[in-house]
Order: sequence, then structure tokens, then C-alpha cells
Amino acid sequence: MQRLDMKQLLSQKLSPQQIQFIKLLQIPTAELEARIKEELEVNPALEEGDENTDDELEDQDRDDDADDADDYDDPDSEFDNDDNTLDEDFDTGSEEQPEIEVAAKDDEPIESAKDNEELDLGDYLNDDEIAGYKMQGDGPGEPDDDREMPLADTGASLLDSLLDQLGFADLDDKQEAIGRQLIGSIDNDGYIRRDLSAIANDLAFSQNIEADEAEIEGVLHVVQSFDPAGIAARDLQECLLLQLERRPQDEVTEHAERILNETFDEFTKKHYPRIQQKLDLEDDELKEAIALILKLNPKPGGTGPVGMGKVQYIIPDFILTNDNGVFNLTLNARNAPDLRVAPAYTEMFQTYDKAAKKDKKMKEAVTFVKQKLDSARWFIDAIKQRQQTLLRTMDAIVRYQHDFFLEGDESKLRPMILKDIATEIGMDISTVSRVANSKSVQTEFGIYPLKYFFSEGIATDSGEDASSREVKHILKEIIEGESKKRPLSDDKLEKMLNARGYNIARRTVAKYREQLNIPVARLRKEL
Repeated sequence: MQRLDMKQLLSQKLSPQQIQFIKLLQIPTAELEARIKEELEVNPALEEGDENTDDELEDQDRDDDADDADDYDDPDSEFDNDDNTLDEDFDTGSEEQPEIEVAAKDDEPIESAKDNEELDLGDYLNDDEIAGYKMQGDGPGEPDDDREMPLADTGASLLDSLLDQLGFADLDDKQEAIGRQLIGSIDNDGYIRRDLSAIANDLAFSQNIEADEAEIEGVLHVVQSFDPAGIAARDLQECLLLQLERRPQDEVTEHAERILNETFDEFTKKHYPRIQQKLDLEDDELKEAIALILKLNPKPGGTGPVGMGKVQYIIPDFILTNDNGVFNLTLNARNAPDLRVAPAYTEMFQTYDKAAKKDKKMKEAVTFVKQKLDSARWFIDAIKQRQQTLLRTMDAIVRYQHDFFLEGDESKLRPMILKDIATEIGMDISTVSRVANSKSVQTEFGIYPLKYFFSEGIATDSGEDASSREVKHILKEIIEGESKKRPLSDDKLEKMLNARGYNIARRTVAKYREQLNIPVARLRKEL
């Protein structure tokens, strides 16, 4: 038996405007440019340029009391200057801190244009727009390090270069096909890590080419003769030997080849006394041979002008300058584009709205134009709110890390977590996290990702907390100053840090050392 029940539920959902703002907030500058271009292409009511044109200013002077139904706020009106800068200087020592007005808080929707209540959002919002708003940081997903970043086109890749060299090799059609298969199997480091038997199976199934391992290995030796030296090696040992084969065959090169051929395991573990004893080398001979090996490239595919991957260029989202102790924070010009609603669409809507006769086609035209106008207004509002949120967050970070930005000294970094900045600017932690994700600031000391300034605190003997970055900086200095013949173990590093007043455990020292890409003491040993 079926029953009808009525239940009253209270749920909270993000509005389409909030979803659009969240999406725009977390993307970096390079992606923002692409997003704006995409919006300009799909929405004819949106165009680039300053809204306050000369004609609009003259109309405002003639009629200050005109109807503002189709007037729009200046995208730069929320800022004090035309260049989107903060004209109020800030200092951590002063009690009064600069305030940046924000059009809407992060937990409030952006107000749509007038007459928005007359439209049904479902008429022109795709269902997948709402369903697809979930992004990184909103639950389980791929880590930030795996996030795709915009890459600049740097020209030919290593794959293209190798295929060009293959074309100049004296090979028949079958060998050239094998060569293409081998080149396609090279990974980003420049190695072929697949077995030749697996490559033979690929050739048989995908290209109907019968080839045994001996044939494939013969073509492999041809590919290994290509530039850069060491390409298409099957392991590190072969990669280094391929590079040594191209060097002048003198005594040092001969010793280096013997080390790699006969004592490779001892070399990887830096057991130099065993190598010297096994190969009967003098101290000077061993030092010269090891120095030569260390100059070789262990990853021939990851460097050079034609690497397997493309070079990534960082476009800073903020620019921070220091004028005699007074900081000036500005947004990158690409972060603050001039957008406006197309006047032609505004006039079109006014004409349709004032028309005496409104048939079905006229109503459809009015609805379409209204949808595009509202969509353009929402996008402009979201861009403005993005600018304000970015500036407020970065402003708080600069004030919090004032001493670091004055001198660029890592030891001056204060412990800072997302909650500290969220409390400072009165926003949610998730909003600060989205701002810090994939954003960077250009300072007089270089370009830093915003995540660089967030770190945990380490207790000290004085009762104060020190930034984990400060501890890492000191740890790096200690290791750089150690004797390379007798590197310091993690236990000794722990005792030295404890002697300086940092209460830190050995496992934490090991964790920080790994984060700094510093190997263990045994692998830091030098002759």
C-alpha cells in the first residue's frame, strides 16, 4: 500500500553565481586568461573594454536621475586606484591596518542584475554546470602536485628531434618502423624501461611486423647513437656508459668506464675504498674518474632545449614592491581585465522591452538577450570579487610575514597556517586554500608560491614557536657546512638542532631532510 508523506527539509546549496566565483578563484593567472577568452566567445553580450566610455559619461552628465536598470558598476570601482593597487600602505607595527572593501563575502551569493527574478535559471543553466563545480580541495581527489598547469610552448620536443634524426639514419622500412616504436617507448627521463620482448609483441599486434629481439636491439643501438648522449638507455649504468663512449678515450675515461662496468653497485653506494681496492686505483685516479662520472647527465630526456616535456613558466599573480619599508601590492594586469556588457545588447534589450507588440518570437528574443546580459553581469561580478578576495588574502599574508618580505630571510618566516589568514580576513579556510593554490607572488627576492609562506610551528626552548621553514633553512646550512668526508647522521643533526633550542625529534629531521631532497649521510660522502 502506497503512502504519501510530506517532509520539511532544510538544505544548503551553492548558487550558480557562487559556483562560478569558486571556479574563478582557484585558477592561476594563465588559466584565467583562457577562461575569459572562452567566456567572450560563448557570450556575445560580454566584451573587453572599460564600461565608462565617453558616451556613457556624457549621458550621465545630462541626466543624473536616469533609470539605472541597465547601468553597470565600474569593474575598478571597488579599488582606490585605476591600476588595481592598494593605495593604503600597511605595516605590522601599526595598529591600523588597510582595509579592502569586498563586494560580497565568500559565503554570500553575488547579487544578479535587476529583473533577475523574472527568469527561471533552469531555462539557460546546464545541469552539468552545477554538478561539475566540485574541484580540488573539496574532498578526496588527486594531490595538488598532479594538477595540470598551463605550459608555455617551447618549440620542438625531444620526440620530434629523435624522429628527425631517425629519418637521416640509413635504415630500411622495417628498421625505421622498429625505430619509431622504440622512440615512442622512451619515457620523460630518456629511458626505455620496457623489455625488448614486449616491444616485439607491440610491433606484431599493432603494426603486423615480425621482429626478434636481436633485430630490435640492433635498431636500438642506432637510436642510442642519437643526440642527446645517453638517450634510449635501459638503465642508469647503460646511460652513463653511452655518454662516456662519446668522450675522448683517455686514461680518466677508461677508469670511469671500469668503475661503471665492474663496480657499479659499490659506486651507487659510495663505497669508494672497495672500488679503489678492487680496481687498484690511486687516490688521484679515483677522484678524477668519480668527478667525471658525476658530470654526466643521469636524465638525458629531461633537460636541454628539446626535452621530452615542455618548460613551464611561472606567471606571478601578485607583484610586491618595497619602497623604503613601505610595501606596494598590486595584482598582475592579467588578473584584472577590463570587461563590460556590450552596449549593443543593452540597447537591443531596451528596444525589445519597450516594443508595443510582443508576440512569441519577440518574447523568445527578449529571454535570450536577458540571459546573455545576466550571464555577462555575473561573470563581471565574479571577476571583481576574485580580485578583491585575492588582494585581501595577499595583503594579510604580507602583513603576517612582514619581516620576511623586508629582507627575504627564511629564518624570519613566522609559523602560519590557513586558519590564521582566514581569521584575519574574516573568510572561510577553504577560500584561503583556493587562493593559495597555484598562486605566486613576485618579490624583490624572487617569485614565491603562496604555499611557501604557510608552515607549521616548532616549539623552542624560549617558549616561542619557530616556523618549520626556519628549521629547514638551519638544517640545510648545517649540512652544507659539514665535512663531506664524514657527513653528519640524522642523530647528530638532531642533537645540533636541539643544542640551538629547537625541540625536534630525529624522525622529524629525516622528514625535513627528505623534503629538502638531501640524501642520507652515506650518500653525501665525497672523496
